[in-house]
Amino acid sequence: MQRLTPRFLVLTLASAILTGLVAAQSAPKTAPVDTSSATEKGISLAESGHCREALPILKKSAPLTPDKQLKLRAGLATVRCGLSLNQPDAAVNALLWLNRDFPSDPDVLYVTTHAYSDLSTRAALQLAGTAPSSVQAHELNAEALESQGKWDEAAAEYNVMLKQQPGLPGVHYRIGRIILSRPPTPATVESARNEFTSELKIDPNNAGAEYILGELSRQAQQWDDAIEHFSRASKLDASFADAFLGLGFSLNAAGRYMEAIPPLEIGVKLRPSNPTGHYQLTIAYRKIGRKEDAERELALFQQTSEKAQREQPGQEPQQQPQ
Repeated sequence: MQRLTPRFLVLTLASAILTGLVAAQSAPKTAPVDTSSATEKGISLAESGHCREALPILKKSAPLTPDKQLKLRAGLATVRCGLSLNQPDAAVNALLWLNRDFPSDPDVLYVTTHAYSDLSTRAALQLAGTAPSSVQAHELNAEALESQGKWDEAAAEYNVMLKQQPGLPGVHYRIGRIILSRPPTPATVESARNEFTSELKIDPNNAGAEYILGELSRQAQQWDDAIEHFSRASKLDASFADAFLGLGFSLNAAGRYMEAIPPLEIGVKLRPSNPTGHYQLTIAYRKIGRKEDAERELALFQQTSEKAQREQPGQEPQQQPQ
């Protein structure tokens, strides 16, 4: 048997590759699919009210149409036909690629707003019709009532939910927020505190409940309690800027300036435009003798305060740290 040398193997491989390239070049070319004419047909059918015939064409041809303006018109027609035929998947798919390819187009943004609003309304009506007594239906009603400022009616809906499922997470938190939307009195504050405490028994990872409990304690100048709640909130959510700022504020108020600096530095990094963080950092740096850092933060405090004042003219400017 002839022994195959490495040189022979290389030459054989090169010959095979060359033969393949020649065959590929001589093979007949496949004509590109003419999506534009199909898209034009789909748009014409849609505009004349024949969405049932138009939609299958548009779903296939519109995303592949090379002409940008034609593609835009086809996408908008797909959304309209999808909604009119109650085919939300077709409408949503078209919205996704329209917003990807035309993210700033006014027509796309307008249609997107109305389409999602329409889909939301349809889903809400379906929920009300198929499961009117469900927890989800009561929650949807409660959210709608909250948006209208009907706090008592919203709270009643949330309480119905708790009767159905006492351990449902998030409900005590929402009731607590509703209570705090009313004029504050010792009784309402205590009632809200009880709701947030109940929420944490159900969901110990609710950073929002921890934060509001910390804020209530801060307003009452109960610094140790505020520090405890703000600290837990910041550990539960590493992006919770207000929790870090609240923790730093409370540590400063308790005279624990060295401890206040790390959470305040995180807070201003997360929210550099907030004057409060720079204000509190100025105080903490001054108290521990870091004069240059204090001057830098004072300058940032002045800049952010002036900017906030320009954006919200009625807002009272903060006094400079002493």
